[in-house]
Amino acid sequence: MVTALNLPSPDGPCDDPQARAREFITSSDLDGLTRALDIELVALTEILVPRGYRAEMGKFDAPAIHYNLAGSGRISVNGGPFHPLKPHLLIIVPPKTRFTIEVDGHGPVFRLIGQDCWKRDKEHKILRISVPDETGEVVQICGFFNASFGPTVGLFRDLAVPVLEQFEPNDKVDVKLREIMSEVLAEDIGTRAMTAALLKQVIIALIRRSIRSADSWAERFTILRDRQITRALADMVARPGAAHTVASLASLACLSRSAFMARFIAVLGHSPMAVLRDLRMRQAASDLQTASTSIEVIAHNAGYESRSSFVRAFKKAYGQDPTEYRAKRPESRLPARGVRWTRASAGCPPRREACAA
Repeated sequence: MVTALNLPSPDGPCDDPQARAREFITSSDLDGLTRALDIELVALTEILVPRGYRAEMGKFDAPAIHYNLAGSGRISVNGGPFHPLKPHLLIIVPPKTRFTIEVDGHGPVFRLIGQDCWKRDKEHKILRISVPDETGEVVQICGFFNASFGPTVGLFRDLAVPVLEQFEPNDKVDVKLREIMSEVLAEDIGTRAMTAALLKQVIIALIRRSIRSADSWAERFTILRDRQITRALADMVARPGAAHTVASLASLACLSRSAFMARFIAVLGHSPMAVLRDLRMRQAASDLQTASTSIEVIAHNAGYESRSSFVRAFKKAYGQDPTEYRAKRPESRLPARGVRWTRASAGCPPRREACAA
């Protein structure tokens, strides 16, 4: 089955029907990309905004997923126009972007929920923004996250405008997000894997909704802006150890070598071989963590003909050779998820606040 997206028109040297068929992004391509997508939850916030109040959060170097669990209000992203909030609205806020939530009260003036009202739970796992002794009209779960195919290809990294999608109760997105919150609070064995898997389900549901919609906004995703480049990337993600070259990838994309290079860099910001190297290193790192296979076999599976060239590339990527990397506990290699929330990191100017001391 071929999935058609409203993306840029083909522009390449392919004239025969079989070659033309390769210009479309297929369901198999998209399935492979979503399977290979790495998800990392960076921070989790619960936001409760009472009537007559406003909540503001400053720039943060990761995209954020907001899900409105309950209540009606409005949200503005990066100072833009306000959009109505209602239950089960999902919003992806781009990285480094401010947002404001307002809930109407009995007058035209909104009280700002000050940062003295930003409280972490006892274990400092979840940030809660609320006003003491006030009932939240709007209740949101907000998760800051990274979604990528290695360090060079991020799904939302270059998102310029917010994505808004209205879900329904039977979609059970709220259930998954509440499970994420429960997992973070429990911090049991496998919590990181569980939170990543749950959040990945939410993101896949969002991508599905976009692709099936007549008014698709899927082209806002970096990897879906150019269907011919996406075909090449999908093959690189699915088979990082294959003997890819710029020429073979350009042929797959139905483009000349020069057009392929220019468009690949324009979409992804890196050359094809740089992205391929990162994908190979990601596969090798995963194999070192989960398999007892020899270094030579891992190197071969990652597309390297010699152990020495693989070791050099791996050490450059991870700062240590594969044997040292394998010897360490997986937990010591994982990036820290915790975020220290401070007035400076929030980026909000001093103002008259509801919880100011």
